[in-house]
Amino acid sequence: MDMSSELQLIREKANLLKALSNPVRLCIVKELLERDTCNVTSMQNCLQLSQSTVSQHLGRLRDLGIIVSERRGTEVHYSINSKEAADIIRVLF
Repeated sequence: MDMSSELQLIREKANLLKALSNPVRLCIVKELLERDTCNVTSMQNCLQLSQSTVSQHLGRLRDLGIIVSERRGTEVHYSINSKEAADIIRVLF
């Protein structure tokens, strides 16, 4: 692996760790790992945060490819998409 490829890989890993270092996002990913899938309302109730706050954190996790969303009728359900993030959560907890 050349130096620029290695540096890019290091940046990607750092971004994953930054995303998971936020307590709310860490809790969201941990909850998704335990439940397999979840919607915003149940996360909002669990975290006791506003829907907009939870949605902002979900958006960040989705942008980084850590989670994916799926519409089911009027609800959007989220699940973990990153095996690497799931492995990190398992090691931590």
